[in-house]
Amino acid sequence: MSKKFSLNVASRGQTGRSASRRLRKANRVPAVLYGKHTKPESLSVDGPEFVRLLKGVGDRAVLIELQRADNSNKALSFLQEIQRDPITDKFLHVDLQEVKDNETFEIQMPVHVSGESFGVKNQSGVLEMASHTLRIRVLPKDLPEAIVVDVTELKVGETIKVGSLKAIPGVKFLDPQGQPVVSCVEPVAEIVQEVAAAPSAAAGAAAPADGAAAAAGAAAPAAGDAKAAAPAAAPAAGAKAAAPAAGAKPAAPAKK
Repeated sequence: MSKKFSLNVASRGQTGRSASRRLRKANRVPAVLYGKHTKPESLSVDGPEFVRLLKGVGDRAVLIELQRADNSNKALSFLQEIQRDPITDKFLHVDLQEVKDNETFEIQMPVHVSGESFGVKNQSGVLEMASHTLRIRVLPKDLPEAIVVDVTELKVGETIKVGSLKAIPGVKFLDPQGQPVVSCVEPVAEIVQEVAAAPSAAAGAAAPADGAAAAAGAAAPAAGDAKAAAPAAAPAAGAKAAAPAAGAKPAAPAKK
């Protein structure tokens, strides 16, 4: 069973945006406790205490015992959802799901990898996580902290799926049996190089023909340059200007 944490909560009579803003200014976080057999209960938690709780929980699934100053009854719950401001990163709202000791419940579990993959160690492969969380049904006493997947025997091209996961006492996996969890794949850089190598080889085969065309193209400008280089014949020094063509009228004298 995962470690149990505790959190002090207080009931809040007022709800809505204005009431929530006032709570946040007082360094408290609005929260709601949802129960299978009870109506949702509006609560608030101390901001610094909630931060310490999250640091202690880390990337694990844990049960949290809610303690009220005005009520001796303690509720067992888990974190269902946490809303944060995308700009300030401050906590805006917390959803808690109540559980009962004698009833199974569904929860999204984090997936942790253990061991060094054979494909990574000996075949230059890369681990690829397809499912970072898995949904399970379990009793509170059987709740694990995470789904631990041993990848020691995983080779390049192989995938561990939900159906091949090691059984955990009291835990039922709810995701499809064929859903991939973690794979060992070839490095992306090598795949890109192989794809790029095929067009390069085809271009190399066509190189002689292209080279011949380039040589022919080079010869054409040379011939053109020869014509362009031939200047118009200039009259030799001291030679008289050419006589006008037969039948041509003499130019009219300039008017004074």
